[in-house]
Amino acid sequence: MLKLHNEKVTVQINEIGAEIKSMTYGGKEYIWRGEAEIWNFSAPLLFPICGGLKEDKYTFEGKEYSLSKHGYARTTLFEVESCDDTNAVFLHKSTPDTKAVFPFDYELRVIYTLDDTALRIQYKVDNKTDGTMYFSIGSHEGYYTPEGIEQYDVIFEKEETLEASPLWGNLVGTNTQPILKSSSVLPLYDKYFIVDALVFRKLESRSCVLRNRVNGKALKIDFPFASHFLLWHKHNSPYICLEPWAGIGDIIGSDYDITKKEGIITLDKGKTYTGEHTITILE
Repeated sequence: MLKLHNEKVTVQINEIGAEIKSMTYGGKEYIWRGEAEIWNFSAPLLFPICGGLKEDKYTFEGKEYSLSKHGYARTTLFEVESCDDTNAVFLHKSTPDTKAVFPFDYELRVIYTLDDTALRIQYKVDNKTDGTMYFSIGSHEGYYTPEGIEQYDVIFEKEETLEASPLWGNLVGTNTQPILKSSSVLPLYDKYFIVDALVFRKLESRSCVLRNRVNGKALKIDFPFASHFLLWHKHNSPYICLEPWAGIGDIIGSDYDITKKEGIITLDKGKTYTGEHTITILE
């Protein structure tokens, strides 16, 4: 476990998955630590897909491949390429094993930078393939809500009218359910998550605040890289996941062709993709 710290915030990051396991400020924990009987992850990195695939498979250049939901990065051991008290770079390179399920050569770096009460997370993907690379990448941070999520609001930077797409196993439905109309404040209710997640395929905002309306505990998430946004938690559990994704699971009715997936990132030979988001604890 690697530790970043300054005079205000301490962050712990696991080399497996380059996953944030703790973020503390003023004696308070802001990240769900993970419990096997509830949800064992804390903040998994989603790569090379976000969400699930139709029948857990896709095709590329006439060949069929299999990938499980959210891909394999979250269980992969990353190399610590560099680190100091406030900065760490985690590196994962493609291998023969990854190419058996995802036929591209690449280098993936996850770069953490701690500045005051803000943790910046930057993703860099270098395409080492002799051709175009297709992938998605997303964050899945779980925020600790020991008081229960119904004391919390998600406050978007812009006024939103939100329609949630239902999940049918791995697939995202095309019908929608109204969740919020012409407002920036979304009160959280446990009933939203009895089935699964709230999937928003259209969102104007690229930042939001998660705030406890009783005690004022709050943090801000900026996510300029994301094309889709999800909220998820396990029914009656003390965390909420705010998930900005550059990508989405397969839509009902879609075919298996990865090059045609909604939200797929297209990266040319020799190019680098950069995306980032920031978690800021509000004092």
